[in-house]
Amino acid sequence: MSRILILALIGTALPAVAQEATDMIKSAESAAPAAVAAGATIHGFDESGAMTTLREGSNGWWCMPDNPVTPGPDPMCGDANAMDWVMAWINKAEPPADRIGFIYMLAGGTDASNTDPYAAGPTAGNNWIETGPHVMVVNAGDAMSGYSEEPSPDTTMPYVMWAGTPYAHLMIPVE
Repeated sequence: MSRILILALIGTALPAVAQEATDMIKSAESAAPAAVAAGATIHGFDESGAMTTLREGSNGWWCMPDNPVTPGPDPMCGDANAMDWVMAWINKAEPPADRIGFIYMLAGGTDASNTDPYAAGPTAGNNWIETGPHVMVVNAGDAMSGYSEEPSPDTTMPYVMWAGTPYAHLMIPVE
């Protein structure tokens, strides 16, 4: 293949890649207030599922775009402690002790099991719930005492998701 043809093919692919990155950044930024999202590091995922950085940030926050394979919108933004918690959850590891984190999901959240951190879809008994826009306090331990830990909570009020697991966190609906 000639160099000119290769360059022409690359040139036609670049605008699509740039638009995809722009769309992912816009999706990620929709998760948090503009003041947080504007300075956040934006992470995305490549075709293999590996995390990539789409934009370096300056304020210590991170955001991720909607995951296109989940049934609903789920972009999120969090602080550094929340990233450590998310990585522990993804890797099925113990979250870091005594490091409370905060996550915004102002565009809503993908419907999920309220009892199984790894459920891929609704099944009998996994307490699938619908969530709207919310914020999450993760790794809060005993600070969540007094909030509902019911398997099928009223999602219009604060409740604990994944109670009894290392990934239990407080869900706080917002409008």
